[in-house]
Amino acid sequence: MKQELQTGNRYRHSDLTGLAASLLSKAGLDDACSRVVADTLAEAELLGHRTHGLALLPVYLQEIESGNMAKSGMPQTVNDLGATVTWDGNYLPGPWLMQQAIQLATERLREHAVVTVVIRKSHHIACLAAYLEATARKGFLILLSCSDPMNKTVAPYGGVEPVYSPNPIAAGIPGEGDPILFDISTSTTANGLVVQRHNEGRPLPHPWLMDRQGHVTDDPAAFFDDPPASILPLGGLDTGYKGFALGLLVEALTNGLSGYGRKDEPGRWGASVFLQLIDPEAFGGTDHLKKEMSGLMRACTAAEAIPGGPPVRLPGQKALALKKEQSEHGILLQEGVVLALTDCAGRYGLEMPEKTTAA
Repeated sequence: MKQELQTGNRYRHSDLTGLAASLLSKAGLDDACSRVVADTLAEAELLGHRTHGLALLPVYLQEIESGNMAKSGMPQTVNDLGATVTWDGNYLPGPWLMQQAIQLATERLREHAVVTVVIRKSHHIACLAAYLEATARKGFLILLSCSDPMNKTVAPYGGVEPVYSPNPIAAGIPGEGDPILFDISTSTTANGLVVQRHNEGRPLPHPWLMDRQGHVTDDPAAFFDDPPASILPLGGLDTGYKGFALGLLVEALTNGLSGYGRKDEPGRWGASVFLQLIDPEAFGGTDHLKKEMSGLMRACTAAEAIPGGPPVRLPGQKALALKKEQSEHGILLQEGVVLALTDCAGRYGLEMPEKTTAA
């Protein structure tokens, strides 16, 4: 990780968020929304989730320009029972809706031990990991999942036809020090990585795709064939039934609970979202949870590693270390992202910020 950060296109975090917010505002997005979206995309970059970081900015700008992403407004309340809330997001920017939902849920934890917010017709919510740390450090558990009811890129276990979306599950779990953070797809990979590798002309790390003849492949070009290859469920050919089951669970929590999903055949890129915050003080106590998880975390990292392999690493440990390093020395952007941002900046009469160098 440190070796990767020694060279390349590195920019100050504040400069990138400033550029992103300015571009979004010039495209017509409300200024307050623009700042939240920019901060969320930059947070994803800090954590190393580059397929769902600033690489999304040019696509978001296109969505704003086309009218597919709402420029301003508020979500519509479909149902509100205090501890459970359902919103229609009206295709407002996903990161902004997520900020509003987390803020609402946090406030309501004063009265309810568990608060759940479900959102239908949100626009894309970017990187789920970007929403976890702040809430977990407050001592609350955060569970987050989403699906795209229009997207069909993952095949059910035993099938070769894509039926549903990668359906990530994310969580932030408090500890006495750093929290546990994870953001994982219920498929072998996410759409963004397949697209990224295809654009770069590079194979996938493993044969995570299956063509219509049932052959697995690591060639991302198969994803763009007619008919396209499918992404395998998490677990692949061996234990993919587990990923398939988890994918169906996410469909129920998001499209099922929100009252809008695949049966409605949406023709628009969006997201159905499930968010839940849990106050451990209302159960066995916050102090107990933190001590329990910290003890387990220490036991895991102290466990004997595979001979010749690195030490055991906890979920989120690498991301938080990378965030600290990039916050201090600048965010490393991939060359393709730099070119895309430079093009966007030029179209809106802006300039890319100056690069910084690693200390």
